[in-house]
Amino acid sequence: MKLFLGCTRTLVQSLIGLSIALLISSCAKLPPEPVEPTAETWTNPYPEGTYEHFKAENYPERSSAYFNHEVLARTDPSNSHIIISLSLQRAFLMNGDEVAIDYPVSTGTSSHPTPAGTYTILEKIKAKRSNLYGKVLDASGKVVNSDADSRTAKIPPGGKFLGASMPYWMRFTWTGIGHHVGNVPRYPASHACIRGQANILPIVFSKVKVGTKAEIVE
Repeated sequence: MKLFLGCTRTLVQSLIGLSIALLISSCAKLPPEPVEPTAETWTNPYPEGTYEHFKAENYPERSSAYFNHEVLARTDPSNSHIIISLSLQRAFLMNGDEVAIDYPVSTGTSSHPTPAGTYTILEKIKAKRSNLYGKVLDASGKVVNSDADSRTAKIPPGGKFLGASMPYWMRFTWTGIGHHVGNVPRYPASHACIRGQANILPIVFSKVKVGTKAEIVE
């Protein structure tokens, strides 16, 4: 009986050992798990500072601008034009076919769309307020309507309509569409105007003139 039990125990141990060996052998033959590219493993293949490098990372959603300083230095109101892309929500200060600045913008919503077309800058005003959109204040100066349309807004006794600030205004149409400083989320959010960032628009403003071409493309 002892001999039988001893043989049985030895056989069980041998079978366990064989199973473990087969399992290890089987696992060793499995193909390696694929490595998904991550922000830590991906390297921008383009030289730092180039336009290609800028556009390779989170473009066009990124909120930063690209400056080609060499092109920008020789860009002036005599040779510049502006291109605004509705689909990219980005604008381009151009010198001929060269990009001087590529910067984010926010154009009109579906209810107040920015119309595509070719325009010229009709006027330039550094400190401009809208005569259509803004807010309504009561007699004490308290805001009672923060998203008012001057054509329909009700003004309380002693109150007034205060047009929205639109610094560095560049007018494209006499119906109220232009390019100016404003809030720039990465999606259309305006009443048809083209908003740009406060650190970019003064530069663009200085590089264009009344009569400069501005093209809005889909």
